[in-house]
Amino acid sequence: MSDYMTFRGFVATDIKTSTTTTGVGTASFRLGSTARRFDRNTSTWVDTHTNWFTVQGYRQLAGNMGCSIKKGQRVIVVGRLKLRTWEKDGRIHFAHEIDAESVGHDLMWGSANYIRTVNNGPQHAHEAGPADPDEGGEPDDEEHVDGDAAAVFLEDADGNYVPVDAETGELVDSAV
Repeated sequence: MSDYMTFRGFVATDIKTSTTTTGVGTASFRLGSTARRFDRNTSTWVDTHTNWFTVQGYRQLAGNMGCSIKKGQRVIVVGRLKLRTWEKDGRIHFAHEIDAESVGHDLMWGSANYIRTVNNGPQHAHEAGPADPDEGGEPDDEEHVDGDAAAVFLEDADGNYVPVDAETGELVDSAV
């Protein structure tokens, strides 16, 4: 039996990223999940109670969460629910955490531009291997648009490095 669950909601906080002492990337955010029901008396949808969860991702998922998910967006999370309780100063406290396996935008509320990461995700210009800029490879340092900011590149299916906007995750100079 699988104990994975699916959660829909909105990202309530900025994504917090870090690295463990052993070098594992982590990312987390708070997810608010509000149930809705249709009120026949008023013929309107009514929001009910909001459940709050901390969503935690690791490794490749953490990197992709940090580049893709922003506060206020609607998302779908698949993962394992962990419930913890503890007592402090005579009060019982609860924590509801989701150990995320997958996180994605909820396309019921908008559209997304998916970019598949190859070879363990985005690479910074100084990490990408040698390539010929004229062949769609990595541009030279003087070609960086933002000057001091390191450009981010993805390796496409043909092995070429294509520039990606580090803020939005979209392809730079894309006609789409």
